[in-house]
Amino acid sequence: MSETEIVIIGAGHNGLTCAAYLAMAGLRVKVVERRKTVGGAAVTEEFHPGFRNSVAAYTVSLLNPQISADLKLAEHGLRIVERRAQNFLPAPGGSFLLTGEGRTRQSVAKLSERDAVTIEAFSRELEAIADVLRQFVLRAPPNLVEGFGIGAIREAFNAVGTAGILRKLSLEQQRSLLDLFTRSAGEMLDERFENDLVKALFGFDAIVGNYASPYAAGSAYVMLHHAFGEVNGKKGVWGHAIGGMGAITQAMARAARAHGAEIETEAGVREVIVEGGRAIGVILDNGETVRAKYVVSGVNPKLLYTRLVPSGALTPEFLERIARWRNASGTFRMNVALNALPSFTALPGAGDHLTAGIILAPSLGYMDRAWQDAREHGWSREPVVEMLIPSTLDDSLAPDGQHVASLFCQHVAPELPEGRSWDDHREEVADLMVATVDRYAPGFGTSVIGRQVLSPLDLERQFGLLGGDIFHGALTLNQLFSARPMLGYADYRGPLKGLYHCGSGAHPGGGVTGAPGHNAAKVILGDHRALFR
Repeated sequence: MSETEIVIIGAGHNGLTCAAYLAMAGLRVKVVERRKTVGGAAVTEEFHPGFRNSVAAYTVSLLNPQISADLKLAEHGLRIVERRAQNFLPAPGGSFLLTGEGRTRQSVAKLSERDAVTIEAFSRELEAIADVLRQFVLRAPPNLVEGFGIGAIREAFNAVGTAGILRKLSLEQQRSLLDLFTRSAGEMLDERFENDLVKALFGFDAIVGNYASPYAAGSAYVMLHHAFGEVNGKKGVWGHAIGGMGAITQAMARAARAHGAEIETEAGVREVIVEGGRAIGVILDNGETVRAKYVVSGVNPKLLYTRLVPSGALTPEFLERIARWRNASGTFRMNVALNALPSFTALPGAGDHLTAGIILAPSLGYMDRAWQDAREHGWSREPVVEMLIPSTLDDSLAPDGQHVASLFCQHVAPELPEGRSWDDHREEVADLMVATVDRYAPGFGTSVIGRQVLSPLDLERQFGLLGGDIFHGALTLNQLFSARPMLGYADYRGPLKGLYHCGSGAHPGGGVTGAPGHNAAKVILGDHRALFR
């Protein structure tokens, strides 16, 4: 048995962020991680001899700049470079859209003069709303509590602060915000734009990691969620961490250890120990007990409460509701080793477009059909694929003259119909994904010399992403803000004393942000000081 002040379940990026802040404050912290390496889904691994890539999470934008500065991630080795172009969308007929600084308006104008004017206004509208909502990222949302007491008073002040932030939006912007939270991205985009590729540019952000049609109510918020990012001080820009996504979490781990945090790998948690209605430690898979004043969970809240916390410690009402926590990404993830760069029919040869996010989904209708097909068949036979080729920006990932590509593929059913197993269909679907890219870039399939394939079931097994859900819970209105992970528990405190949430299942949700870890640490420190100082 060992003892510490704080034990954190999971060394994903949020667990590491939380550990770093708590250790910086002088607390004794131990992080326990089931896998052999830290990082959770933000890791870089060799998947084919000589070829390394970001295994699951694959691109940078949402990492909060305040957290990067506080943890001094650059001093711990993190370097992020911007894509030379932001997004490339080829169409089967040979037209294309290429976005990025100095590119977007001209490229859109070739497709639609009207959309070239509209896109600037729409982008400004999203940016203005995102600027205000960024203020919510590093603070707990108002938490609904019953009765009257210290907690109720605290949350009343929090609600006043929240209202104050929202008042910075004009009335028209508040109306747009309501639309973004409740309407479908497809409806909003159809109202504004006429060209399919322009709609698809924004529509992809509404379904990425979201097992839904772009015409599903609430999908507009997922689009907005992806507008919060920035790279190197430039808002709305996407980039690449040199060395892959593992470079982010390795830097976080170094920051945490520099302040005294202990991180133990190959130390999965079997059970959270509960005594007298309080979490007081964990039992590891090897039988070792780690006792602590506080237990902090970075894992999916449904996994935490249905597999790790003894059911007798929770009320039937809580268990019933957390059992309905919706996990649905519709994600199929691949990494491929290439002996040559792809050449797209719409824009042949090498160029900055190969550093972009390459979106193979030429219309909202295409995305909608992909989702409908996946629901019926188990996977879309005309899937949505986003391809990144990070070796165009980072030559450390592949041998000279060769490359690696990330394929983020949708839509696939988290669970296949008729009791079928993903283990029996993984390679069949992987072949389909490669063939899909080949339709836009002939010869791509023959350039693939190695591949790593992760079905939703593989993502769950390897990273604890239930149903392959990259967000630790769908970003729907009933699972956001004060309802994440549940009304009454949005303040990072769980239903048991001494138990806290620091993962993406807490506000502000998924993506490699570090924000839930930061916010949880702030709450834990407040509770610790209130009790002991």
